[in-house]
Amino acid sequence: MKLRESHRKYILLGMIGFIIVGLITANVMAKKQDQEFIKNELLYDQVQQMYNSGNYEEALVYINELLKTQPNSEAVNHMGGLITAINKEYSKAAILLQKTLDINPYKVEDPIFMLQLGEVFYQAERYEDAKVVLNHCKEMGWEPEELPKYQEKVSELLTSIQNQ
Repeated sequence: MKLRESHRKYILLGMIGFIIVGLITANVMAKKQDQEFIKNELLYDQVQQMYNSGNYEEALVYINELLKTQPNSEAVNHMGGLITAINKEYSKAAILLQKTLDINPYKVEDPIFMLQLGEVFYQAERYEDAKVVLNHCKEMGWEPEELPKYQEKVSELLTSIQNQ
């Protein structure tokens, strides 16, 4: 089957039209995505400022909003876990910190995160989980500069678990 010259023109024009419509659609969608990203970034920065200034109740409201729009963000889940733990919602905090670890398994190499996770598991009365995490902390022998009595805290929590 041979195509005539006029058919070739229509095919070419159709392809060009399809590409132009695709580019316009992509541009519109990208602008919407950029606006959403900027909004979420500003909201996260605001949550961090509230957290740093000790305004935990208000930070909890905003972090819950962020968790709805970014449920798979490591940073948002970690911050959410810390804020909910400070607000004494330990079961929810444990879930958020566990999700942080699920998103980024390399967090097991972060001594501060692992201590936070162990403490939250302990407060949520998930003693077996806390024991596993704290024993890992003890085995690693971590002693971070920002927390000089790290191993002391780990041993204290493990002793508290054994007394339960």
